[in-house]
Amino acid sequence: MEEEKKNRVSMVVLSGDMDKLFAAFIIATGAAASGMEVVMFFTFWGLKALQKKEATGKSFFGRMLGMINGGGITKANPSKYGFGGMGRWMFGKMMKSKNVTSLVELRQLAIELGVKMYGCQMSMDVMEIPREKMIDEVEEPVGVGFFLEQARDSRISLFI
Repeated sequence: MEEEKKNRVSMVVLSGDMDKLFAAFIIATGAAASGMEVVMFFTFWGLKALQKKEATGKSFFGRMLGMINGGGITKANPSKYGFGGMGRWMFGKMMKSKNVTSLVELRQLAIELGVKMYGCQMSMDVMEIPREKMIDEVEEPVGVGFFLEQARDSRISLFI
């Protein structure tokens, strides 16, 4: 007999691209607003969505990675047509003119709706992003085993 799935969406957020983060947060807020439990597991480049606008990294490579990554959700570029930051600016202007909610506002709405956001401990260790460089509302970092438990019992699992 198959177990009953919980009314939950479990999502791996691997990308830190603006358009993919929009998709992840729009799905998360939509699901939470409709009464679903939402678990978001941010790994590698997806951690950008949870970072504060602060430098990261202790080692030479960690600091280089922190500079390349740029840190923070406001530095997310579109996956296409980034144009060295011009794409982010252009899309920002276009979205504002159409009254589209910003990524920062979507993330805040997700928090207010009770979406649980977790950073991947392994990715944080590799990329030298300590917990104190993450937004205060993020849950304590977890491993893939925790996410798999959540996903196993979820009605919907997504990878973005």
